[in-house]
Amino acid sequence: MLELVIDSIRVSLMSYQRVVILRVKDSSKFLPIWIGPSEADSIALKLQDVAVPRPLSHDLMQALVESLGASVASIVVSDLNEDTFYAKIILDLNGTVLEVDARPSDAIALAVRTSAPIFAESVVIDKAGVEMDDETGKAIIPQGNVGRDKKPVGVEELRSLSAFTDFVETLNLDDLGREEKPPSEPQAPENS
Repeated sequence: MLELVIDSIRVSLMSYQRVVILRVKDSSKFLPIWIGPSEADSIALKLQDVAVPRPLSHDLMQALVESLGASVASIVVSDLNEDTFYAKIILDLNGTVLEVDARPSDAIALAVRTSAPIFAESVVIDKAGVEMDDETGKAIIPQGNVGRDKKPVGVEELRSLSAFTDFVETLNLDDLGREEKPPSEPQAPENS
């Protein structure tokens, strides 16, 4: 397993979909995962310490875990199957380890609230990790990529990843570390 840190949350200008960019700790390898807008906002709000008037779903998750006497030990991006990422929330309940299946976006949103470490199985990084060139900030697309199982990537797999590859190739990581404008604060519904 490899430890990850949240590098950034990006928006595709072509589709307005969000992607969370995780970086393998002490490495130039990245793991981009498509996430929904509400999960992206939830992660970004917490990372930027923006207060919201009412708890979000992930704040509720944290409160439930803590109310039950458990703590979030870590989260693990555990698998990638047919373009879908899978994750587990690892809970510690009085010395008993519990694993809860989760979407990676929800697990990451919970991890930022509890300061839990984020990990990924090596096979996930092998399948979907992207190496970035330090000088250009562009994705390095290996020629004749050979995966962990020593089989080259097939034509169908390349075709299924083409939209993802196009998006990754347009990423410019030169602006990393620059302060981003926080997202607008969610509006409370009227007559709640």
